[in-house]
Amino acid sequence: MEKKKNLVLDVDEHPKRISQWFLFAVQHVLAMFVACITVPMITGLPIAPTIVASGIGTLIYVWITKGKSPVYLSSSFAYLAPMSSALALGVSADALGNVLPNYQALMVGMIMVGAVYCGVALIIKIFGVKWLNRLLPTIVIGPVIMVIGLSLSTSAISNLTNVNAGADNYNLCYVICGLIAMFATAISAHYGKKTLALIPFVIGMLAGYFSGIIFTVIGYGVGNEYFKVIDFAPIVDNFKTITFTSFIDCPDFLFALKGTSFNVNQISQVALLFVPVAFVTICEHIGDHKNLSNIISKDLLVDPGLDRTLIGDGLATAVSGVVCGAANTTYGENVAVVGVSKIASTSVIVLAAIFSILIGFIKPLMIIIETIPTCVTGGVSLILYGFIASSGVKMLIKERIDFNNTKNMFIASVILVSGIGGLTLKFGNPTNPTIEITSIAISMLLGILLNVILKDKKDSKKREVEKE
Repeated sequence: MEKKKNLVLDVDEHPKRISQWFLFAVQHVLAMFVACITVPMITGLPIAPTIVASGIGTLIYVWITKGKSPVYLSSSFAYLAPMSSALALGVSADALGNVLPNYQALMVGMIMVGAVYCGVALIIKIFGVKWLNRLLPTIVIGPVIMVIGLSLSTSAISNLTNVNAGADNYNLCYVICGLIAMFATAISAHYGKKTLALIPFVIGMLAGYFSGIIFTVIGYGVGNEYFKVIDFAPIVDNFKTITFTSFIDCPDFLFALKGTSFNVNQISQVALLFVPVAFVTICEHIGDHKNLSNIISKDLLVDPGLDRTLIGDGLATAVSGVVCGAANTTYGENVAVVGVSKIASTSVIVLAAIFSILIGFIKPLMIIIETIPTCVTGGVSLILYGFIASSGVKMLIKERIDFNNTKNMFIASVILVSGIGGLTLKFGNPTNPTIEITSIAISMLLGILLNVILKDKKDSKKREVEKE
C-alpha cells in the first residue's frame, strides 16, 4: 500500500522501536480512559470490566476489519438511559433487602444491539454504499463532525474547571494544571523532535499530572484542601494491607454477578429500550468513520467496507455487554489522537487494546490511572475535541463546498445549531424517557432531510461544473 504523505505511520506500518510502540499505545489508553470509566460510574456498574471490555472489543473490531481501520472502541454514552431502565426491569431484593439489578436484561439488550448492527451490515453488503454516499454528502457529514467535537466542549470545560453541572466548586488550581497539560501537548506536537513530537498527549498528561502533584504537596504543606488537586487515597488504601489482590485482581465481570432473574416476557421491553438507539449509534458510527477516512486519506466505508466496520462494532458491543454491560462505540478522542500524532498504525491500536485488558487485572496500574485528575484530561480535551471539530471544517474546505449556495448554508446552519444546542427527541416517561435520540443523530437526520428536500438550483449546478 502506498504511504500517505500526511502520515508518519500508515495503517499497515509498525513503529521501528519497541519503546515508541509502547508510548504510542499508552497515548490511546490515556485518551479514552476518563470517558470510558464515566459510563460505569453513572450506571453503578463495575469499572475494571469496562476497561477490559474496551480492549477485547477493539481486538474484535480490528480482526473483523482485517487490520485496515485504526479505530479504538470503548463504552458508549448513548445507551445510558436504556441501560438504567434495563437494570431496573422487574428488580427483586436479596435476604438483606438489597436491590438486585437485572444484569441479564442488560446483557440481552446489548446482544440485540449487536444483532441490529450485523443486520444493517448485511443490507449494506447486498446493496453497497453508493446510496449511502448520496444520502450523506460532504455538506452533511462535515458539519456533523463539527457537532461531534463541539458538543463535547462542555464536558472538556467542566473537567478542566472541576465544576460539575449545578455545582459551585470552581478551582483555579485545576484550571492551571489543565492548561499546563494543554500547552505541553501543543508545544510537544509542534516543536518536539523525533519521538516527542509523536507522543504529545503523553507529554501533556505527564506535565499536567506533575503540576497537580506540586499543588497537592503545597496543599498538604499549608493544610489547605483547595490546593489538593490529586487524591492519592486509592493508592494508600490499596497498600494498607498488602495481599496478592493488591497487585493482581480479577474484575467483577457482569456475567458473574448475581442479580434479578431474567424473565423471557421482558424481551419485548428490552427490545424497545435498545433497538431504536442502535440505529442512532449507527449514524454516529458512520460519521466517525467518515471523519477518520478524511484524516488518513482512505475511504474506510469502501475498504475494509462499512459492512465490516459495522459487524466489528456490533460484535464488540455484544461481547462487551456480556463482560461489563456497556455498549462499545468508536471514540472521537482516539480518532483525534490519530489525526494529531499522524500515527494511523493499527498495530498501535492493538497494543493499546492489550494494555487496556491488562490494566483491568493489574490493580496498581488501574489505581494510578484513576488518580489522574479530570482537569488534566479536560485540558488535553481542549485539543482533542477541537481537533474533531476542525476536521469537519477541513473536510468542507477540501471538498470546496460553496456557501454562496443557500441550500448548503441552510443545511450547515440547521446541523450546527440543533447539534451544538442539544436538540434531542425523547419518548416515554418525560422524567425518565425509555428512548432518547441524541443531538448528534438528530442534527444528522435533519441535515439528510434538508439535503433531500432542497434541490440544487440551475445556477448552483452550473457553478459546481465550472469549479470542477
